Amino acid sequence: MPFKSVADMPAVGLGLWKVPQAECAEVVYQAIKAGYRLLDGASDYGNEVEAGQGLKRAIDEGLVKREDVWVTTKLWNTFHKAEHVATNARRQLKDWGLDYFDAYLIHFPISLKYGEMILLSTLGKTPLKNFLSAVDPATRYPPGWTNPAGETEIEDTPIQETWQALELLHAQGLVHHIGVSNFMATLLMDVLRYAKVKPSILQVEMHPYLVQRELLAFLVWTSEVTLPSFANLLDRLLIGLREQSWIELDHPKVSLKPLLLVHDVIEGLGKLHKKSPAQVLLRWATQRGIAVIPKSTNTARLIENLDSTTFDLSAGELETISKLDIGLRFNNPAAIDPRISIFS
Repeated sequence: MPFKSVADMPAVGLGLWKVPQAECAEVVYQAIKAGYRLLDGASDYGNEVEAGQGLKRAIDEGLVKREDVWVTTKLWNTFHKAEHVATNARRQLKDWGLDYFDAYLIHFPISLKYGEMILLSTLGKTPLKNFLSAVDPATRYPPGWTNPAGETEIEDTPIQETWQALELLHAQGLVHHIGVSNFMATLLMDVLRYAKVKPSILQVEMHPYLVQRELLAFLVWTSEVTLPSFANLLDRLLIGLREQSWIELDHPKVSLKPLLLVHDVIEGLGKLHKKSPAQVLLRWATQRGIAVIPKSTNTARLIENLDSTTFDLSAGELETISKLDIGLRFNNPAAIDPRISIFS
C-alpha cells in the first residue's frame, strides 16, 4: 500500500545528486539492501535511468515492493511551461520505470527557455545552418543551465502556471505529493494563495552554517494555518555531507570556514556520543523533525548515515550547533547569472 501521507516519509534518505551514472544503479540497490526507503532524485542529476535500474533490481529480488520506497524527483527549469510539464514528468517516470512518483517538486523558481530552432541567416550570420537558442531535450538531456553558446536564456513562465500543471499530474495519480525546492518564504506565500493542492514538501539548503531560522519560523506558522504539519512542508535538508560535493566542484566558498565534518564543535559532540561527525550533523536535523538526504556511494557510510537516528542530542547541544550559523550559502544560481538571484 502506498505511503498515506508525507508524514510517513522516512527521516533519512539517499540523495542522488552527483552519484555517477556508472555507479548509480549499484548504489541505489545497496542502499535499499541496507534499509533505505527514500530516494531523492532529479532529472538534472542525469542518473534517473540508472536509479530506476537499481530500484527495479531490489524489487525483482524481493527486497522491497514498489510501495515500500518513497521516490522524490524534480521538474527542471526548462520544462516550466504547462505544455512541457506533463511530457517531462512522463519521460521521468519512464526513465525510472515507475507508474507514479511519491513526490514531484519544482526544482528552482526559475524558468528557462525550452529550446527553439533559429536560422542563422535571419541573424545575418553564415554559414546557413540551424542552431538551438536553448536546449531541446532531444538534443541534450538533461538540458542544464545554459544553451550551446553558454548563455542562460530566461523564460517568463509564472510559477502559477507550473504549479497548476503539477496539480493536474496529482489529479491523474502520476504524482502523489507535490512541492517545491529552493523557494523562499515570499514565493511560498504566493503559491499558497492560489494552490488548490497545497505544497507538502519544501527542499532547501540548510546546515549549521545556514540555519535559516526565519524560514523555519515561517514554516511553523504556515503549517498551523494551511498545511498538515511542520514536518510535512519542511522535509528536506541539504546538510554538511554535501560539502564534499562542493569541494569537488571547486566552490570558492568552501575555504571560508572549517568544513562541518571536521569542525571542533561537531567532532567534540561526536566523541561525546560515540558517533561520527556526519551522524551528529544528520541528527541535528532529524531530531528537529527535518528529513535528510545525504549522498554517499560508500556502503559503509550509507549504513552509518541510516544509523544516525539511534541517539539524541540535548536541547543545549542542538542550539550549540545552530549557533555556528553564518549565513553561508553554497547553492546559489546567482553565481551562474545575476538575473536569477533567487535568494537576494
